[in-house]
Amino acid sequence: MNRDSLAPPFRHGGPLGRAHFKVQPEDFVVEELLGFEPSGEGEHCLVWVEKRDLDSNTAGARLADALGLRRRLVSHCGLKDRHAVTRQWFSLHMPGQASPEPAALESEGLRVLRITRNTRKLRCGIHFGNRFTIRLREPSFDFASALQRWQQIVSEGVPNLFGEQRFGHEGRNVEKALAMFRGEFTPGDRLLRGLLLSSVRSHLFNAVIAERMERGIWDQPLAGEVYGFPDNGTLLLINNQRGDEAQRFAEGNVELTAPLWGSGELHSADAVRALEMEVASRFPELTAGLEAAGLRQERRVMRLRPIHPALIALPAGDLQLAFDLPRGTYATTVLRELAELEETRETP
Repeated sequence: MNRDSLAPPFRHGGPLGRAHFKVQPEDFVVEELLGFEPSGEGEHCLVWVEKRDLDSNTAGARLADALGLRRRLVSHCGLKDRHAVTRQWFSLHMPGQASPEPAALESEGLRVLRITRNTRKLRCGIHFGNRFTIRLREPSFDFASALQRWQQIVSEGVPNLFGEQRFGHEGRNVEKALAMFRGEFTPGDRLLRGLLLSSVRSHLFNAVIAERMERGIWDQPLAGEVYGFPDNGTLLLINNQRGDEAQRFAEGNVELTAPLWGSGELHSADAVRALEMEVASRFPELTAGLEAAGLRQERRVMRLRPIHPALIALPAGDLQLAFDLPRGTYATTVLRELAELEETRETP
């Protein structure tokens, strides 16, 4: 591979300096934005919880065990960081059963904030996004520089890259996927197989963005673009476009997209398709492996902008950032344009 998936290019010239990151769980607060109000009735019990230093799957298992439910009857919208304080929804399939009291579900690191009902279970990716409140400790750069860079990030956005956590320990998921494609390695379960396939798609997506950045056309519409809305949702395929998409892109109402590789024809055309095919041709084993695995061509927006952004200086000289992001995007993708993050956790 001719590009390190863990070192994609920067939009704003690289980080200003270093800062300590996730020293305490409270330094990284994530609140899930469901995007709809539960119906208040139905066979699914929705539980809004706050977790501290606890991953989503472990929390879901605890909720199931507390009520004697099979773990497959507990679902959630997505995985949240473990070393953090996170608030997210879980749904418990409990037809004909009364909702439990909060105390019956709570345990160390897990606090119940609200219980209600809904007619449908929560499924992965149905939420709108996430709200982040992040503390960067002891930055090696001053607040004025941070504020100037933050304003650039908010105004111009950053490449919507998949973060390093997508590529596994030491970034080896793509190597493992190659071994899987060659028949040299068999994943132990479907979850691991899915993670490896996602890593390959993410690597190819990042490679397309990197190529467009190197050519200076990351934020310039070309012939044959597929546009998408900033919430990482609906796409405007070429045969559904009305002709004013370039203007809507300039106004920030729609974004350019890049492929999440799979079988079938690329949705792009003309100059964009030629560029994407050129990048894909550098990774023949990866593209063939994804196609053989049955994944279909999809798209993802290439630019990420913080929503409701805020930056303040704390009394100790630390920085606090707050912003919302659409589902499926990464806070570290935004932060990397500001600071080189050093995860130095306090010993309990």
